[in-house]
Amino acid sequence: MTQPNSQLAQRFRGYYPVVIDVETAGFNAKTDALLEIAATLLDMDEDGNLIPLKTLHFHVEPFEGANLDASSLAFNGIDPFNPLRGAVHEREAITEICKAVRKAQKDAGCQRSVIVAHNAAFDQGFLNAAIERLNFKRSPFHAFVSFDTTSLAALAVGQTVLAKACKAAGIAFDNKEAHSALYDTERTAELFCYIVNSWKQLGGWPMANIQPDDSAGDDDTDAVA
Repeated sequence: MTQPNSQLAQRFRGYYPVVIDVETAGFNAKTDALLEIAATLLDMDEDGNLIPLKTLHFHVEPFEGANLDASSLAFNGIDPFNPLRGAVHEREAITEICKAVRKAQKDAGCQRSVIVAHNAAFDQGFLNAAIERLNFKRSPFHAFVSFDTTSLAALAVGQTVLAKACKAAGIAFDNKEAHSALYDTERTAELFCYIVNSWKQLGGWPMANIQPDDSAGDDDTDAVA
C-alpha cells in the first residue's frame, strides 16, 4: 500500500474510493434482503495510476423479516436458503468489509471512504440500510457521497450499461458471469480505474499542481453513526 499523504489521498480530496456491488431480493433497501455484497479496495502505483488491490466477497443471510421478491430472485438466480451458498449474517459481512476498508483508508492517508458503484444510489442505499439495521457505530463510508460509474462511463466512453461500457474500454466482460456481486464489482473496479487513469493520461489531473486537502475530514457529522 502507499504511504500516508500519498497521491491517492490527494487524488479525491482525502476520500478513499471503494468499489461496491450488491445482489438483493428486491429494490427497497429498507424492506428487501441484502443477499450478496462485494467490495474491491483500490491503490495507486508509483506512476499515479489507480489499480485494484483486493476484493472481499460475502453471501449474506436474509435479515429477520426481510422481503424476498420472487421476480428479483428469478433475475439474479439466488436461492437465499441454499446451504451451499455459505451465507453469513449481515453483521459479519459488514464488519469485515468495514474493517478492511478502514485499514486501507488509513494506509492511504485518507480521512473517509466513498462508495464507487454502477448506479451507485442503489448499492449505497442497501449498504446504508444494513448499517442502520445493525446500529453499526464505526462505518468508514460517507453517508451520501458516491462516485457513480454509470455517469462516468457515459462521459468517458459513451455507454451506461456496465457490459457495454467495459467493452468500449477494452475490458473483457462475460455476460454469463454478470449479476454476481463478486464479478460485477471487479469489472466495475477495472472500469473506474480505466476512466480515472485515462483522464490523467489526457492531462486532466495535473498532479504537480495539486496540494493535499484535508477537508474530507471536516464533514464527519455527515457520517453514519
